[in-house]
Amino acid sequence: MAGPARYDPLTSPVGHSAELPTAHRWPPPPQAEAPSRRRGRTGLVVVLAVLVVLVTAAGGLIAVSETLGDNVARIPDPFTGLDQAERPAATAALTFLLVGTDSRSTDPTTGSGAAAPAFVPGAQRSDVVMLAQFSPDRRTASVVSIPRDSWVAIPGRGMSKVNAAYSVGGAALLVETVEQLTKVRVDHFAVIDFAGFRSVVDAIGGVDVAVAAPTSSAGVQFHQGVNHLDGDGALVYVRQRDDLPGGDLAREARQQNVLRAVLDRISATDLLAHPLELYAFLDAITRSISLDATLTNAALRSMVLDLRHLRPGGVVFVSTPVLGPAFEGAQSVVLLDGARDAELWAALRGGSPTDYAERHPGDLLAPSPP
Repeated sequence: MAGPARYDPLTSPVGHSAELPTAHRWPPPPQAEAPSRRRGRTGLVVVLAVLVVLVTAAGGLIAVSETLGDNVARIPDPFTGLDQAERPAATAALTFLLVGTDSRSTDPTTGSGAAAPAFVPGAQRSDVVMLAQFSPDRRTASVVSIPRDSWVAIPGRGMSKVNAAYSVGGAALLVETVEQLTKVRVDHFAVIDFAGFRSVVDAIGGVDVAVAAPTSSAGVQFHQGVNHLDGDGALVYVRQRDDLPGGDLAREARQQNVLRAVLDRISATDLLAHPLELYAFLDAITRSISLDATLTNAALRSMVLDLRHLRPGGVVFVSTPVLGPAFEGAQSVVLLDGARDAELWAALRGGSPTDYAERHPGDLLAPSPP
């Protein structure tokens, strides 16, 4: 007998309950968080700034200059406090943990121009969590989004949402949490905030994103088809959750969609052929992000050379399979699909996420997300 239908985050309504235990099903219990409070949570954005730098600069001498390298703010090594014996084994692939923060600060909190601390315990959560992996031959890459509300085990803290790990323990605890969940070795860590995201989009003259159906949010209208967005418009686009099928999960697809649009924009405008424009873009992006301290200028130069054959068309975008939304007490959470996730994590450990994508095309980013 066939089992229950699997939850599709991009087509199923938020209240869908396929494969969820009765105790987890929607509608929410009476003590659930009020909609007005949930709308107050700021979602963030595409965070793969590091990938953008490396892809656009592949083979370009500008990207390896000491000046641009010195622009990048460094985060004290988030790996030194981890039990190295318990960490996943290193592989020939190169994996970044990429984070977008929802800090309420009015000043930049990431990048060399940060006027406020990048991390204050309890002050922000990682609203975007992505694993970006470059294949062993450095010719292809994958970006895997982990829903921010994923209900996971946080070392020393019990079960909670994955984004709580950054809130209570910063980069090190989030690295440890993701490594424990996926058994994938994290080689580097990068973080960007609202201000940095806007600067990156504006630095390339905006992005073009395809929208599946008309929507609006915060006074911005998105029409069906291709929309050209500046930094502010792109931020509204990736923060919208209301009136979208799948809610936060649809927003996750939008985050990937903007990242794909950034890569496409860079490829289409051929920044490598315009040194001044390329320098302006790289200057903006290197001033907007913060990287772990192990990524010295020399290490960045080495990676640029290793990735000189990587192009935007070689990047696949995958969503972590989920069973669907649920409630744990008063908390709205996302339950992960253990069996399918195990297959995805195994593909990442083997450096072959493109093989997983071919087997599960439904987990890939759609041409026009909601």
